[in-house]
Amino acid sequence: MFAVHLMAFYFTKLKEDQVKKVDRFLYHMRLSDETLLDIMARFQAEMEKGLGKDTNPTASVKMLPTFVRAIPDGSENGEFLSLDLGGSKFRVLKVQVSEEGKRNVQMESQFYPTPNEIIQGNGSELFEYVADCLADFMKTKDLKHKKFPLGLTFSFPCRQTKLEEETDVDILALVNDTVGTMMTCAYDDPYCEVGVIIGTGTNACYMEDMSNIDLVEGDEGRMCINTEWGAFGDDGTLEDIRTEFDRELDLGSLNPGKQLFEKMISGLYLGELVRLILLKMARDGLLFGGKKSSALHIKGKIETRHMAAMEKYKEGLANTREILTDLGLEPSEADCIAVQHVCTIVSFRSANLCAAALAAILTRLRENKKLVRLRTTVGMDGTLYKIHPQYPKRLHKVVRKLVPNCDVRFLLSESGSTKGAAMVTAVASRVQAQRKQIDKVLALFQLTREHLVSVRDKMRAEFEYGLQKKTHPLATVKMLPTYVCGMPDGTEKGKYLALDLGGTNFRVLLVKIRRGRRLVRMYNKIFAIPLEIMQGTGEELFDHIVQCIADFLDYMGLKGAQLPLGFTFSFPCRQTSIDKGTLIEWTKGFKATDCEGEDVVDMLREAIKRRNEFDLDIVAVVNDTVGTMMTCGHEDPNCEIGLIAGTGSNMCYMEEMRNIELVEENEGKMCINTEWGGFGDNGCLDDIWTQYDKEVDEGSLNPGKQRYEKMTSGMYLGEIVRQILIDLTKQGLLFRGQISERLQTRGIFETKFLSQIESDRLALLQVRGILQQLGLDSTCEDSIVVKEVCGAVSRRAAQLCGSGLAAVVEKRREDQELEHLRITVGVDGTLYKLHPHFSRILQETVKELAPQCDVTFMLSEDGSGKGAALITAVAKRLQQPQKEN
Repeated sequence: MFAVHLMAFYFTKLKEDQVKKVDRFLYHMRLSDETLLDIMARFQAEMEKGLGKDTNPTASVKMLPTFVRAIPDGSENGEFLSLDLGGSKFRVLKVQVSEEGKRNVQMESQFYPTPNEIIQGNGSELFEYVADCLADFMKTKDLKHKKFPLGLTFSFPCRQTKLEEETDVDILALVNDTVGTMMTCAYDDPYCEVGVIIGTGTNACYMEDMSNIDLVEGDEGRMCINTEWGAFGDDGTLEDIRTEFDRELDLGSLNPGKQLFEKMISGLYLGELVRLILLKMARDGLLFGGKKSSALHIKGKIETRHMAAMEKYKEGLANTREILTDLGLEPSEADCIAVQHVCTIVSFRSANLCAAALAAILTRLRENKKLVRLRTTVGMDGTLYKIHPQYPKRLHKVVRKLVPNCDVRFLLSESGSTKGAAMVTAVASRVQAQRKQIDKVLALFQLTREHLVSVRDKMRAEFEYGLQKKTHPLATVKMLPTYVCGMPDGTEKGKYLALDLGGTNFRVLLVKIRRGRRLVRMYNKIFAIPLEIMQGTGEELFDHIVQCIADFLDYMGLKGAQLPLGFTFSFPCRQTSIDKGTLIEWTKGFKATDCEGEDVVDMLREAIKRRNEFDLDIVAVVNDTVGTMMTCGHEDPNCEIGLIAGTGSNMCYMEEMRNIELVEENEGKMCINTEWGGFGDNGCLDDIWTQYDKEVDEGSLNPGKQRYEKMTSGMYLGEIVRQILIDLTKQGLLFRGQISERLQTRGIFETKFLSQIESDRLALLQVRGILQQLGLDSTCEDSIVVKEVCGAVSRRAAQLCGSGLAAVVEKRREDQELEHLRITVGVDGTLYKLHPHFSRILQETVKELAPQCDVTFMLSEDGSGKGAALITAVAKRLQQPQKEN
């Protein structure tokens, strides 16, 4: 028993001594955690350099765009051909990808030899041969009757035209084996966005944000980057960790000075590194009693498979003795232990270096996604990773140590390069088919110049119908006289009360206007109008308004004051004078009974009488569009048009009295409230009216009415987008065909989401965040499509608005018989103010459709409140001479 213990002690001591001896000799190959973090940082810097347009030419890590823009989402299906070309034989596969509720891939394949004369000939001969083999495969498998999408995995550049000439295939994808690995694994695990090969060679690819890739056009979405990391260090960045053995190996290689990282990592070189180390140790008398065999001097005599065998857990030492004996050496027990440890250090360094570069990629992914913690999967392939008994666990352990804030799953690829090429093809085929369908939908919202000119001309014709007595009753654009007959001239002064009713909030304002300096001061209070009041009786609504006025006067200490009052009432009214307005119809969700067809000023006066607390002089009833024009007119005498592009859409302008048949006077000008939201209610916009507009209209409170407003205003644009997203999802083109419960809720997709999603500063990651609020688990590709849909809907809205505006500025130019018109448009509304592109597109459309008009756009400050006070002040000024007469 004692002898057994003694033997065990002796062996342990021997092992410790040999390990220490090798550790001392290969000190520079042992990389500390600190060194690995440093290498990781260096690789991150190289990635950045490779992605930059200006720095890429000098970057050692080339970061090549692969033009693979999406990973499998599970909806891929169909039959695909795949070619794997790159060795002494190549492989042709037919891959059947089927959905059937679960991810399923079936493959049939055949190998073809590649004769030397073909390999060493020209590209044309090679591809003729490949085409012949492909034709043979299709004939053998009875596939001649069909056209197949084809994916090609190959590692050298050649022209591809011959394949299409000789067989009926559609080449959709050209991939390298690393990308194939990532795509194969991504089909099984949607979290896979990195592919790594550690075999004869080594490389990695990953999904990078397009906004970071200077080498290709476009900022949207992601693209797979083939890092070509084997060349890391070719510029000298790894000189401090390269050893004398790395330099000797490099000098004896076919490509000295190149692929230096690969030469420290991959299966092609590790066995040779071990041979060089053993030779040096033998020369130094540290192994084999200083004796060397002739075989130990032969390059390539130790292969990576030998290392794998020597590092096996139980039979490793026996394998080591056998391999060394085959090399003509006579190893002692101590020699076998030492050689085994040399293999361990060389392979462990390989795993460490791979781990540092991979950790850099994972950190980049996490930072791109702005996540505190990343969950991801790395697709793995390569003989070294597969056959080496210790390699995978060493790599995994170091990666997890270097990136503790990443939860990484390592997934071994099956038939990575060939199945991967088919998967890339399947994804490309899916994306291509989806793109066609998505483009078909988006095309419905793309307006040509002819469309826009037609809208401008039809709007102009509607203006004429609305202004003429005979055609006015049938006109969809009502062209309502406002009896606002003058613009501010700077002499207005005094205190005015203003009311602003146009939505769920009601405002009461005190406006103080100073003469000359055009200085206006305002004090206001906002009151809510509950839904039951909005949709109750007219008497309840106006009693509520008067209650709010009483509260405000009390709040301002003006309870007994007699003030002129302007009432901004932003609903279609027919006026017979500036202080008389008959409500034509409610809009914006109001449904109060006994109001339509009634004079709203009379209803307000009656409510004030019922209250019997104060007396107010209601001088003017105006809508917010007119208020906007007057506010801007106070600053700029050229302002003769008011535009609202917000929750609703409307426009007013100063018209020549001689053109207004609805009023008797012929001198001067009067502001016309066009109420253009009703444009198209007669069917004149049917050629651009889509199925989605129809669905929004049918689900609205006023079906068949306000069609132009429903295509241009903030109240409806989000709803149009929602209808499109539902349709695309039903077609399986978005959100993996899953419609969330929230997406089915009317009004859930607010127009503010369009403004946020289309913001140039917003990354797709944040777009995904907005969609998640709506219960939509979107991929990066989904986010791009949603952004495109929002852009198409808002662009059409801005163009339609611009076309209508072009009609009015052209009318003003012609009415004044001017060759060139300078005019200002006062604008208000959240859509115009907050949407990142709406105002620009609107202005560009006006410029294109009214080239002889120089139009300035001026943002209104509080048009509905300040404007009402200014109209009241102008009306008082214009009434003065009449009183004196």
